[in-house]
Amino acid sequence: MSACDDDHGHDHGHDHGVAALPRTAAVIRTLWIVLVLNALMFFIEGAAGILAHSTALQADSLDFFGDSVAYGLSLYVAARSLRWRAAAGMAKGLAMGALGLGIAVTALVRLFVAEVPHAGAIGTVGALALVVNVVCAVLLYRHRNGDSNLRSVWLCSRNDAIGNLAVIAAGVGVAGFGSPLPDLAVGLVLAGLQLSSAYSIITQARRELRAAPAAA
Repeated sequence: MSACDDDHGHDHGHDHGVAALPRTAAVIRTLWIVLVLNALMFFIEGAAGILAHSTALQADSLDFFGDSVAYGLSLYVAARSLRWRAAAGMAKGLAMGALGLGIAVTALVRLFVAEVPHAGAIGTVGALALVVNVVCAVLLYRHRNGDSNLRSVWLCSRNDAIGNLAVIAAGVGVAGFGSPLPDLAVGLVLAGLQLSSAYSIITQARRELRAAPAAA
């Protein structure tokens, strides 16, 4: 299942009024909240992933780091033109694609060197990450149909919430089978989700860049 099958099928190359959307104070405030939450979870989940020897947790912590950077970039371009915001969406789409490839490579390498991770830590930290991402996704939900820049931050939080469910499932699988394979499988699932969303964002950003005035 694609992470972004609900792309704009009705886009006709017009702005549809979304150019004014990011200029509201509500959007700026929302982006600041999700930026702080994601930065905190990067440190928490990253440390837990290292201590628990969990590929899934480490991959998810990198997701939080990437999202923090994405939200910071979104704040920078929030009051700028559609061309600026489309360029930011393109940059984030490319970054998400690179992150997805990195996660996939890491998971494949660890097939040969992985030790059994700590199942309890995976489940507990995965649950905490899920709560944070659900909060972020709810905050961003109203902006999900905006331009590619705003759509990318909505997809980030939605994908991460889906990924957290998989991380929790990995903890259950590791506990049940005493094997690192469920943890590594989740790493590959997260990679596929990242790559699918990256394609969606890049495609929309290209349409917006073609439609935006060259001097904007």
